Amino acid sequence: MTNLEVGDIVMCTVDRIVGTIVFVNIDELNKEGGIILSEIAPGRIRNLREYVVPKKKIVCKILRILGNRIDLSLRRVTKKDQKEIREQYKQEKSYKSILKTVLKEKAEGVIKEILQKEKIYEFLQEAKENPKKLEKLVGKTETEKILDILKTQKQKEVVIKKEISLTTTKPNGIVLIKKILGGTNEAEIKYISAGKYSIKTKSTDPKTADKKLKIITADIEKKAKEQGMKFDIIEK
Repeated sequence: MTNLEVGDIVMCTVDRIVGTIVFVNIDELNKEGGIILSEIAPGRIRNLREYVVPKKKIVCKILRILGNRIDLSLRRVTKKDQKEIREQYKQEKSYKSILKTVLKEKAEGVIKEILQKEKIYEFLQEAKENPKKLEKLVGKTETEKILDILKTQKQKEVVIKKEISLTTTKPNGIVLIKKILGGTNEAEIKYISAGKYSIKTKSTDPKTADKKLKIITADIEKKAKEQGMKFDIIEK
């Protein structure tokens, strides 16, 4: 991908540590970024090598882009983001391998062309439903071979989870909460403690699971506000 923005979560490879800055390579851009020590972990760091060593893969958040300089953070990445990006990274490697197997010497050129606009992972996920873009790049015969391999792959299901707070002082509050939370069969909703609930969605595509979760929580929030109830997403 050629365009990254502030707030994006990216996979990086630690390159070197110079003074108080950790230099990394942003894998999907093949560009260098830097992490200052205060953005490695909260609090005092006793042993930096517990967090970063050369060649280690880490998931970072883009804080600033100033010309060719990219400032990153390791400590601001949530566990959810870590899991999602690492899963996508594994799938990206697998998909690149499939392209190389089918396309042989043409693979590098095709991979480079795809990455100018989007991730291989996202491109081939879309190709499963709509193969036209892939056919334009590699032809119909090779597209069929690639999709046949993708269909035989057993993809791991990804679980995306959020915790919410839903409270009310109304006398029929329990009935209202049950009605609001029981209005979807697209997610697993469980009671945690007074006013707190977890919502889980599953998919072989992390983006699909995350999008589904956002739609469900937005719907719950809307219904809760219509009833004059207090709704919050619990950040972790």
